Amino acid sequence: MTLPPWLDEQLPFEHAWHSVRGRKMHVMTKGEGRTVLLVHGNPTWGYLWRKVVAELGPGFRCVMPDLVGLGLSDKPDEPGFHTLDAHIAHLADLVDQLGLREVILVVQDWGGPIGTGAFLEQSDRLAGMVVLNTVLGPPKPGFKATAFHRFSRTPGLSDLVFRGLGFPQICLWTAQGDRKSIGRKETRAYTWPLRKNRRAPLELARMVPDSMDHPSVEPLTRVAALVEAFEGPAAMVWGDRDPVLGRLKRRIHRALPQASLRETQAGHFLQEEVPVEIAEAIREVQSGSVHSS
Repeated sequence: MTLPPWLDEQLPFEHAWHSVRGRKMHVMTKGEGRTVLLVHGNPTWGYLWRKVVAELGPGFRCVMPDLVGLGLSDKPDEPGFHTLDAHIAHLADLVDQLGLREVILVVQDWGGPIGTGAFLEQSDRLAGMVVLNTVLGPPKPGFKATAFHRFSRTPGLSDLVFRGLGFPQICLWTAQGDRKSIGRKETRAYTWPLRKNRRAPLELARMVPDSMDHPSVEPLTRVAALVEAFEGPAAMVWGDRDPVLGRLKRRIHRALPQASLRETQAGHFLQEEVPVEIAEAIREVQSGSVHSS
């Protein structure tokens, strides 16, 4: 696939497509050195990491996959494709195919459980973690889903708004601390890959549990066990003004007590707002240093 010039100039990376469990997964890479696997969430793609990679500089091999259904990866249109187990299996296969080892995993949004879940059966490959606004385990009994996720299950209307109008990628700026951090140029980049098929943003919203019987709960429980058993270096960078996941900061820190914590006034897509802090956290984990703030 050839990117339009206005988008290609923003992404000075190598592009490749890998066949993963019968689907093509787009992966951007840059640099040589310690492997950093950067996993995005819904409804974004590898473009989200461009500022972080620029700030990180030399000495790292940055690997930025697009989850299947998003970015430049294949976009399956069959109902039922998008499950947490399926996304974990696709990314685990990619990690194995690329021979990634001694990985520093950097995750945000659905990238948290999907990225961490990719190491459930190959935890020896995971050397460090940098956690941005995400979840790393199942909800607590008695929880209430957010308004956004309740709306995603509204019959008919949610399909119209997500698949017809391009929600939420058309208004990502509303989840930011600095709403100017996602302007027209960035919105254009986030909407362009989904101009023909917008099933994934809706299906990934519906992947969020709405009860303790939801099929995502079991894999989220396994992810939590891996995170709690992880003893390697870790860091957190958190956007406190995130209207979706901002309140989960302390819970995530309890699961990763060794992680340093950088608290910021960023919103949900904090890669657009605080790339310097994220790059600092990656370098810290690379060096193996851990401190508390």
